[in-house]
Amino acid sequence: MSALSLSGIRDVRRVVPLLPPDAEAAAVLREWADRADSLLDVSALDLSDADLSGLDLAMGLLCETVLRDAKLVGTDLHRARLEGAVLDRADLSSAWLAKAELDEASLRGAVLDGANLGSSGLYEVDARSARFTSANFNGASLVGTRLEGADLSRSSVRETSFKAVIDEHTVVTGLSGTLFGPAVIDRAGARRPIDGFDLERWLNGRGAKVRVLVPRLTSRGRRGQAGGVP
Repeated sequence: MSALSLSGIRDVRRVVPLLPPDAEAAAVLREWADRADSLLDVSALDLSDADLSGLDLAMGLLCETVLRDAKLVGTDLHRARLEGAVLDRADLSSAWLAKAELDEASLRGAVLDGANLGSSGLYEVDARSARFTSANFNGASLVGTRLEGADLSRSSVRETSFKAVIDEHTVVTGLSGTLFGPAVIDRAGARRPIDGFDLERWLNGRGAKVRVLVPRLTSRGRRGQAGGVP
């Protein structure tokens, strides 16, 4: 019987479906695959065009890793460190990215259909034209996240910090749940903040079903918001 991964959702496998063309990155992956008790550390390496689908990379170190056109379908990246990673056009469909850190990563044109991004950090992520259909953003922090032209169809938000940049090409049909603003609307390079009822009306007028929350006051009179929703 296969052992469960640390996040409890995937079988542990150490067979890399397709190694990257880069020799150094391929060597590191081979060594990792031979050591069942080790965490993956491929920080700053080039894993472009690799297929890491279905692998258990939970808590792995992928900071500034280049993963252009890589396949990570169903990959377990729970609590993985992906700050500054380049995932342009990568396929992360059904990937488990709960509590992962993706600050300043690039996801331009990436596919994250059905991905779990619950409680993940997405500060200053460039996700223009990325696809997040039926993704889970519950408790995630999208602060400064660029979502111009991104597809958020049927995705869920719950107490999500939605302080992202959106535009007329951002698809929000079926986006549902609760979120905190303010977001930023980009119109031909001119940006303006939008919050509260105006943000709710903008999103719901485009097919979403969301409620924009008002941050609650803390005991010291400062505004705070709930987080850490899986």
